[in-house]
Amino acid sequence: MPKRNDINKIMIIGSGPIIIGQACEFDYSGTQACKALRSEGYEIVLVNSNPATIMTDPGMADHTYIEPLIASRLEQIIAKERPDALLPNLGGQTALNLASELSEKGILAKYNVKVIGVDLEAIKRGEDRIEFKATMSKLGVPVPHSDPCYTVEEAEKIADKLGYPVVLRPAYTMGGTGGGIVYNVEELRSVVTRGLAASLIGQVLVEECVLGWEELELEVVRDAKGQKITVCFIENVDPMGVHTGDSFCVAPMLTVPESVQKQLQDYAYRIVDAIGVTGGTNVQFAHNRENGKIVVIEINPRTSRSSALASKATGFPIAMVSTKLASGLTLDEFPYWRDGSLEKYTPSGDYVVVKFARWAFEKFPQAKTTLGTQMKAVGEVMSIGKNFKEAFQKAIRSLEIGRFGLGQVKKFQALSLDELRQRLVSPTNERFFLIYEAMLKGMTVDEVVKMTSITRYFIEQMKEIADCEMELTRYAFPSLPAELLKKAKLFGFSDRYLAKLFNTTEKNVRSARLAIGMKAKFQTVKVSGAEDAAYYYSTYADVKDDVPVSANKKIMVLGGGPNRIGQGIEFDYTCVHAAFTLRDNGWESIMVNCNPETVSTDYDTSNKLYFEPLTVEDVLAIYEKEQPYGAIVQFGGQTPLNLSQVLKDNGVNIIGTQPEGIRLAEDREYFRERMIKLGIPQPESGTARSLEEAVALGTRIGYPVMVRPSFVLGGRGMEVIYDEAMLRKYAVEAIQVSPEYPMLIDRFLDNATECEVDAISDGRETFVASIMEHIELAGIHSGDSACVIPPITISREHQDTIRRYTAAIGQDFHVMGIMNVQYAICEDKVYIIEANPRASRTVPVVSKVTGVSLARLATELMLGKSMADLGNIKPCCDSFYGVKEAVFPFNMFPEVDPVLGPEMRATGEVMGMAENFGLAYYKAEEAAGFSLPTSGNVLISVSRRERKYLLPIAQGIADMGFKIFATEGTSAFLNEHGIANTCVKKLLEGRPNIGDMIKNRQLNLILNTPIGREGKTSDSYIRMMAIQNKIPYMTTIAAANASVQGIRAVLHNTDTKPKSLQEYHANDNK
Repeated sequence: MPKRNDINKIMIIGSGPIIIGQACEFDYSGTQACKALRSEGYEIVLVNSNPATIMTDPGMADHTYIEPLIASRLEQIIAKERPDALLPNLGGQTALNLASELSEKGILAKYNVKVIGVDLEAIKRGEDRIEFKATMSKLGVPVPHSDPCYTVEEAEKIADKLGYPVVLRPAYTMGGTGGGIVYNVEELRSVVTRGLAASLIGQVLVEECVLGWEELELEVVRDAKGQKITVCFIENVDPMGVHTGDSFCVAPMLTVPESVQKQLQDYAYRIVDAIGVTGGTNVQFAHNRENGKIVVIEINPRTSRSSALASKATGFPIAMVSTKLASGLTLDEFPYWRDGSLEKYTPSGDYVVVKFARWAFEKFPQAKTTLGTQMKAVGEVMSIGKNFKEAFQKAIRSLEIGRFGLGQVKKFQALSLDELRQRLVSPTNERFFLIYEAMLKGMTVDEVVKMTSITRYFIEQMKEIADCEMELTRYAFPSLPAELLKKAKLFGFSDRYLAKLFNTTEKNVRSARLAIGMKAKFQTVKVSGAEDAAYYYSTYADVKDDVPVSANKKIMVLGGGPNRIGQGIEFDYTCVHAAFTLRDNGWESIMVNCNPETVSTDYDTSNKLYFEPLTVEDVLAIYEKEQPYGAIVQFGGQTPLNLSQVLKDNGVNIIGTQPEGIRLAEDREYFRERMIKLGIPQPESGTARSLEEAVALGTRIGYPVMVRPSFVLGGRGMEVIYDEAMLRKYAVEAIQVSPEYPMLIDRFLDNATECEVDAISDGRETFVASIMEHIELAGIHSGDSACVIPPITISREHQDTIRRYTAAIGQDFHVMGIMNVQYAICEDKVYIIEANPRASRTVPVVSKVTGVSLARLATELMLGKSMADLGNIKPCCDSFYGVKEAVFPFNMFPEVDPVLGPEMRATGEVMGMAENFGLAYYKAEEAAGFSLPTSGNVLISVSRRERKYLLPIAQGIADMGFKIFATEGTSAFLNEHGIANTCVKKLLEGRPNIGDMIKNRQLNLILNTPIGREGKTSDSYIRMMAIQNKIPYMTTIAAANASVQGIRAVLHNTDTKPKSLQEYHANDNK
């Protein structure tokens, strides 16, 4: 069937910011969709609020709108662009929900927009729990017993009928948001309340619990002819009860009988036919091994997190194929390397894939680490090996959590077997490490299976790894038998883990294994649906290396590994641009990464992709095989930087800024000396290597101080300390300060304006693309602060000083490529905070706003060009503003106080663009899910320390017609200054109080600023209740001030029509 000719212009809706449950897999699928449609000759309109993506680069679509993903904004874009069709199934749940809303409101019909790729009525049959159950019943596909509820009382009755425990599943949500397993009526009341609030239609399904059954997934593709193929069979190692996004998975299914797989496929095919999806669908099942019963749990009639995993596990580009199927092509028109065309596709490959989740509990100490039906992971890794053991151990060392195998975790080694057993009862992020330690201490396979309901095969495999480790420990390294070292490598043990086990160096282990012929060999994963495409993985198995090596000039790009807070999609963005630029400059690009969700691990991003962990062992094996000119390490965040010195010591040519330069910028004492020499002021600071030194420094510098451990990304472990008692507690508990782990102590610049620059340099000349002003004052991590380009309060004189300082640093540190420098302006003086000669998370935002592709230019400088060779670079941003706002996962951690500080907590970001700052800020808040109100009631509760900044804000709120409610101290202050308000009680001061007002929806906006330890605790309930009840809230004076400007801009301006990035850049260059 040829492509459709009744449509020319197609609109794609993205998934918005990276959040738990919806991550960068949608940048991967959206980017594939754009490339696929353009190759078929269609004009593309792309709408997404996330500036950190490759998808939103102006080169990916014809018209790129970085706008809030809400129906009213989309209608404005549809009215302006008049697309013929809408493709909604590549932007996750966000895009599907929006497509349904646009249809129900009559907007699609009004502008004659066809929906392609999915039947909107069919979405209801997949997403609405009542419709889903009815559809499954008609098809004869079994589902767990369940009933929907719309109130807590209804939920209680259903649960009584089904019997506890029950599973609660809110309709039209993602990542299991608002849901969970509950074991009693008290838990039910709490979770149902949360679930009803999270659901788009206020509906929660109360479902029979199939806890302990095995969870299985099929990724199915269907075309317009009704031809269907199963791309991948995925087996979850964790049993039912753990969200599939948190679950450890394998592909293909290793323990599921062929007959069961056929039954699952039959059910899946019936479902996709009934729902009428054209493209990919994920179907999740539960299977009871004891009695053979199968039930379908849910379906996702769209590309999903599992689609990205299935694509990378099999070499089948689901998003690309789904997009072309939506445009009218059918499976028989795609090439298939094995059997001719894609309708004949069956999964193949003599390898095992393991997916393991990456969590960020270290950022949320109050969060419960127990895993359930609500997803908590922020990222994942994928590994490929010849057998389960090899793939599993590769996955563990890919996680970048400081572990290179399953054991040797000090805190678990210190536990007794009984203590380990107690910790194993509930699934947590540490469960498999605990199981391994328990096995080393004598726990049996039977005991583990009984306690965890994990399939016996996987526990037996872990037991064999543990037995191998115990066998290894019977020898000293020099006397280790060659056969046992060989066995350890076949079982997936890494060189680094073995080195620690034998108290030797990794280099010694590498030499010993190479001496007995244990050298990594490389194997191919062929890509289906594309001509002559493949990617590669390593193995120590006894197989032939089948990966050819070209004689072309080539460069390796080291990726960023798994998504986590502090190192996310932004670093993938820069790596992808490096690969594109290398190709455009005649170099063969070799990408190394282990993250299945990203564009960097797409088969056609680089000339060659190695799906491998980012460790010294794995990178050196590829380097030795490919013999490239060198490796780029400054784009993948901290991951490749941590490897750079060891790689250089082992003969790898590091391209661009050298490891020594990178290290010197992070060595605080050396950095301080260089800044003194360059005449660049820094806040007073020092380094402590003991508790006594820390206390003496704190006293000398004067409180408050900012403290942090050395060598971190994402503000890990940073804190503002207000007194000596707090400093002592931090030094002992948080980082165990020592000569090996020094603690950095800086004067905290109170009420300072922070800003940062992204610049490129050839070691002599430096170009600053833009100065980005932070809206939050110093003390809030840059990744969590709202930011604006161009700056709005920084004087021209200070801007010139910042550019001058940046150029001096670029020259002094011999920066070849890209760098990020952070400054603070305090009492009319510019101070440097830190300089990082590497890509930062702000590169995509700065590139989108200024129209300057920093990663591309930086790569060209690394290839030997000078700044002069790049010509006249002219940033755009004189006639408009871009405001970046952070997005947080607090709704997933209801027990966590959503207060901001120096340690980063955001999972993603959005951007608002407009002709004035106020409107751009308003749109950024709207995109982040907090539509600022233009009327109603505002609660103000501000600490005494910050009241001096409150008056203009409160006056502005009153002048715009809002009614002000305030807590006692703030109320008295406002009365004193003649601002009308109503005093309201705090939680422990009697009734009615703030809690009652929030629950009764009497407040439209909350301003609550905690400062110091007491305020943080006593007012935390206000902020936590604001999140639960979806009320916009601000925890800083700076955010409140910006919000007043945003609301005022909307009230006084008629909201301007949206503009595409291409229009902003074209108008600015006129």
